[in-house]
Amino acid sequence: MQTDGNDQHGKSAGSITLLGGVAMGTGVMIGAGIFALTGQIAELAGPLFPLSFIVGALVTSLAAYSYIKMSNRWPSSGGIAMILQKAYGPGVVAASASLLMALSMVINESLVARTFATYALRPFGLESSGILVSVAALALIVFAYFVNAAGNKSVSGFSLIMSAIKIGGIALFAIAAIWASGFSDGAFSEPVALSGLDALLASVAFSILAFKGFTTITNSGGEIINPHRNVGRTIIISIAICVVVYLLVAAAVGASLSTSEIAEARDYSLAAAARPALGELGFYFTVAIAIAATTSGVIASVFAVSRMLTMLTEMKMIPHSHFGMSGPIRSHMLVYTVVVAGTLAVLFDLSRIASLGAFFYLVMDMLVHWGVLRGLREEIGARAWILWSALVADGVVLTAFALAKLETDPAVVAYAVAGIAAVFGAEWFYLRRNPALREMPATHDGDHR
Repeated sequence: MQTDGNDQHGKSAGSITLLGGVAMGTGVMIGAGIFALTGQIAELAGPLFPLSFIVGALVTSLAAYSYIKMSNRWPSSGGIAMILQKAYGPGVVAASASLLMALSMVINESLVARTFATYALRPFGLESSGILVSVAALALIVFAYFVNAAGNKSVSGFSLIMSAIKIGGIALFAIAAIWASGFSDGAFSEPVALSGLDALLASVAFSILAFKGFTTITNSGGEIINPHRNVGRTIIISIAICVVVYLLVAAAVGASLSTSEIAEARDYSLAAAARPALGELGFYFTVAIAIAATTSGVIASVFAVSRMLTMLTEMKMIPHSHFGMSGPIRSHMLVYTVVVAGTLAVLFDLSRIASLGAFFYLVMDMLVHWGVLRGLREEIGARAWILWSALVADGVVLTAFALAKLETDPAVVAYAVAGIAAVFGAEWFYLRRNPALREMPATHDGDHR
């Protein structure tokens, strides 16, 4: 018999409202997607780059189906780990795929933190200083730690305020830039080459990464009030808001800058587009919005990944050491999350961070869909054709992205393959040394906080 952990706890168990969940989801999605990835998407897709966001939204909507159906049945603070454990049992596949998701989320924190640093330093002409970018990115991650350490209500309230500021600000920037520039110049005046469709398809990997923040909501199921109803609604609303925002910004950037100019300013493309369209005031306004967006994005991501790692630890999927720290496991995972994210932010540039995140996420996402399709479809009432469509779409995009990166940056493909192999190898070794863990029944309670 199913036990509904969150139903038992009721509203007293949750501390995040529907509005707060939407703020958290859009906080992660918009923080990474628009400010960190627009330039890289345009660099691959050329003048068709707004279409990449549309295709990415369609693929993400298919992908979200599995997460919504599972979360409606078993909401949890470690949602994706719960899905994988129920699909594959407590073994190497579930543990490894869960860890890949956690790593992709940590990578996302690093990506957004470096984007914050690039925009914050841009007004001073210091965005090309690797040391200063690393220091500023690390400072944001440390700040996110202190906000999260203050508790759930601090995260929810901060995310709500910052999301309102950035969504309104980005929409205002986009509408003003489109009004000022029109569509007669910039990237949209360039010829479209049908031979570039393979590159457009490859760029969808980055677009999907821009939408993947919806999984933050899945991983916060145990924190959301009335999760059996509100988790799915929150995911749908967040994706819809981001589609509108992304297309507005893509239109504004494409109207103001040529494809080559977007690619050249790929780490700060919105600020670059604001200056010719809106002048110095528009430039500084965009920088301010970028700082607000990326700050809230990192805070929301740290919140979600620390809770997912807590659940993985409680489910004995990953080893844990206190390293002399006091307090609950969740506080330890918060520390580990910011340490790993800070290290990545210092060591890697934006392009490679984004690429690694895309590889890890797409592999994990395909394992989720296959697991749900194979063993849980009838139990949760999911439609097979939607699951197959999501699986095939992910596979096509992953293949196109890997081929594109093999031509332009084969090292990052090697890093991704080595990272995925290391995760599976480490989990196999850990579970092999602890055979009792593989015999543990899949958890069925809804609240793993």
